[in-house]
Order: sequence, then C-alpha cells, then structure tokens
Amino acid sequence: MASEFELSRNITIGQYVPTGSFIHKLDPRTKVLAFTVIVLAIALNTSYLGNLVGLLFTLFLFYASKIPFSYGVSGIKPAIPFILILAILQLLFQGSVFSGGQVFYEYGFVIITEESIRLVIVSAVRFIEIIFISSVLTLATSTTELTHAIQSILSPLKKVKFPVHEFSLIITIAIRFVPTFAIEMEKMMKAQASRGAEFGSGGWWRIIKRTKEMFPIIIPLFNVAMSRAEDLILAMEARCYIPGGERSSYTSYQILLKDYAILAFSIVFALFLFTFPFSY
Repeated sequence: MASEFELSRNITIGQYVPTGSFIHKLDPRTKVLAFTVIVLAIALNTSYLGNLVGLLFTLFLFYASKIPFSYGVSGIKPAIPFILILAILQLLFQGSVFSGGQVFYEYGFVIITEESIRLVIVSAVRFIEIIFISSVLTLATSTTELTHAIQSILSPLKKVKFPVHEFSLIITIAIRFVPTFAIEMEKMMKAQASRGAEFGSGGWWRIIKRTKEMFPIIIPLFNVAMSRAEDLILAMEARCYIPGGERSSYTSYQILLKDYAILAFSIVFALFLFTFPFSY
C-alpha cells in the first residue's frame, strides 16, 4: 500500500543522476542526436530479433552510464496500463490491417492473426525500449545541458524566424516539471488518504477503478501547476528575461573526437537495425 504513494520513485524522466560515467561526460548535443537516431531506428524496426537487439542495447546503456537498472524498471511501472490498453486495441482492431500469416481467431470485425500478434509484442517491446533510452538520456544529462543541446541543434532554424530558444526552454521546463508534479501528486494522495480516501485498493490491472480514484486530485494538481507556472514567470521576469532577446551562454560546449565516434557508432547501429534483414 505504501508503494502506491511513492510516485516520485517511479518517475525517471526529468531526474538527473550524476555518476561521472563516460556517457555523462559526452557533449549533450551528441547525446540528443544519438538518442534521436536510435529511437527512429527502433520505431521503424518490426522484427522480433531486431527489437531484442535494441532492448539489449538499451540495457547496456544503463551499465555504461553506471545508472542502476532499477531506475529503468521503475520508469516502466506508470506506463503498464497504457501498454496494456494499446495491446488490447491493437489485438482487437488491427487484425484486418495486419492480416498476414495464420488466422488464430475470427469473429465479426475481430480478427487475430499471426501478424497482429507480432504487432502487439513488437509494439510493447518497442515502447519499453524507448522508455529505457529516454530514461538514460535524462538521467545522464542535466536540464541545463538539454536546453543548450536542443538550442544548438535547432539553431539553423533561426534563419526562418523559428523561436529556437523559446522552444528549447518549453521542452526543458516540461521535462523538468515531470518529477516535480509527481512529488506534488504524491503529497496530495497522502493527504487524501489521511482523510479516508482510497488509493491503490485494487490491483494495477483494475484501470477504470484506479482512474476514478485519481479524480479528487486532478483539480488540486491543476491549481498547483498554475501556481508553479506563476512562480516561474515571476522568477524569469525578476531576472529580466525577454522572449526573443539575444543572450550569451555561461557554458561553452565543444564536440571532441569521442563525441564524433559515439555519434558515428549510433548512426551505424541505427542503420543496422533499420536495414538488416532479420529472419524473425
């Protein structure tokens, strides 16, 4: 029961764990680009073996970054209901689209085939891989580094009047506030439970019941979000922040030879996942 109130332990996105590993010391632009390339390759791979290779690679990233694997597992727990709902919808309604292979069950519009089962399994594994690699990226890169990386990568878009800095700031703030809101939600759940409210009374598979239990804290959570946003606005105005204004950077990043090597390896690995004819 106590674990139901420890939401912050199950949120890995937006938290930084400084372990001093090789991955931590890479240029943040290298990490963001490598992350993007590998995620695209994982999303486009539809084979069992290809996704197994991708999953093993993401597990290796935890080892290389010296981040406990328990962080990755805890990041999957909040996504389990979504993965189950997605799997059920794909199994029931995608059989007519992915109709190849043997037909195992057919009744009305529900067609369960070999290819639809492949879609369900591959989609679930793919989702887990993306959660793992996203966790490694945010756990091994501070929010400040992410801001500089995104802004530097998108800087060519300034020529077409795209608000690069503002966009980078929005993405970084969104990532940073994920664990903050998890902590606030945890406090509200404990406060409601102390007044007799029920949280986590059913198993994690009872999705509808658990969703109804969250209704009493939705409005207070929105109020906290608005209050946090107002505090952030006042803090930025106090520091004379002007949207669209030219600004310098306190930290200067330089891409070294090791960054080019890692980026080249990421591209080669992504091409391997995308182009190799996996037999199964």
